[in-house]
Amino acid sequence: MPRPIVAVLRTKPESVLDDYARLMRLARYDQFIPKGPETLLKINISWAKYYPAVSTTPWQLEAVVKALLADGFERQKLIGAHNGTVVVNDHKGAVVNKHDLVTERYGLRKVHLNDPDAEWVRFEPKTPMLVLDKVYPDGIFIPKLFPGKSIIHLPTMKTHVFTTITGAMKNAFGGLLHQKRHWTHAVIHETLVDLLAIQKEIHTGLFAVMDGTVAGDGPGPRCMRLHVKDYILASADMVAIDAVSAKMMGFDPLSLGFIRLAHEKGLGCGDVRELEIVGEDISGVNFGFSGQESTFASRGQKMIYHGWLKPLEHFLLRTPLVPWSYAASRLYHDWYWYPVIGKARMKPIMETGWGRLFSDYEARVGR
Repeated sequence: MPRPIVAVLRTKPESVLDDYARLMRLARYDQFIPKGPETLLKINISWAKYYPAVSTTPWQLEAVVKALLADGFERQKLIGAHNGTVVVNDHKGAVVNKHDLVTERYGLRKVHLNDPDAEWVRFEPKTPMLVLDKVYPDGIFIPKLFPGKSIIHLPTMKTHVFTTITGAMKNAFGGLLHQKRHWTHAVIHETLVDLLAIQKEIHTGLFAVMDGTVAGDGPGPRCMRLHVKDYILASADMVAIDAVSAKMMGFDPLSLGFIRLAHEKGLGCGDVRELEIVGEDISGVNFGFSGQESTFASRGQKMIYHGWLKPLEHFLLRTPLVPWSYAASRLYHDWYWYPVIGKARMKPIMETGWGRLFSDYEARVGR
């Protein structure tokens, strides 16, 4: 049986679009994403503000679109799919992060999965669930749009306060679960495994393209320390690409719960020794990320989900009292952390080639 392929390349702002196309072909994406069905481009928006490494980059999205069109995929069958949360305005995020700029220049259809007109339907998985059927005893609901379509995930390389790292598997979290997805945070590793099992049932193809041009370490997905790394990754195996990303960041992939569980359930390969890694030699790559830094907000979340406030989880997060947490998150992240800490951390990044590329993207997109 052939080993799963993960493609890894070094890139630079001047060649990033061509490098992504080469990356996708190295990972043999055309063997996993058929041309017949519609293809969802699952854009990640983790903040309605621009902060490097947090959300899908515009060059990541544009490069995937250009490669698909060049290889004969029909424009009308490509759909930009955005997820929103109660603390992140996805419409604003799509503008600020320049995703709308790309989809509009290429004439793509786009959907916002949490808009009032987005239809969600009950889904009965054939695969036994680890936790989702217990978290949602009234039924598991998914977007009506998803079944029968392929999906290409567009995550970034970064750490996360709940899962240590976040990538292709976590990218499904915002798309397949509705706004009550915070109910799963206490069992987040098992949730990601359940979501991968569901994806394998509903999608005609799965692929992931990950941006590590600027990577984030610390209390992600938002309040991170930023590092220019110049890497991009791609794979049809969601577990494998997350495992390689984790290893590059300095973690043992199989020590991370969601990777280990998915590997054990046969949903992908989390053991990098069993993978075919093509493109770059990454045997000596180690970013040395710790993922251990916390913020005031993340410490509070962990106390609710895993600490001394655990007995109050239902009261705090599943009753009419819950808007307090949304307001607290927005107040902390948007009104305190971003202007006081985040902008200073962004400044040196915005002076690099990647920062200049982002700033000038209006003049470059579609060329």
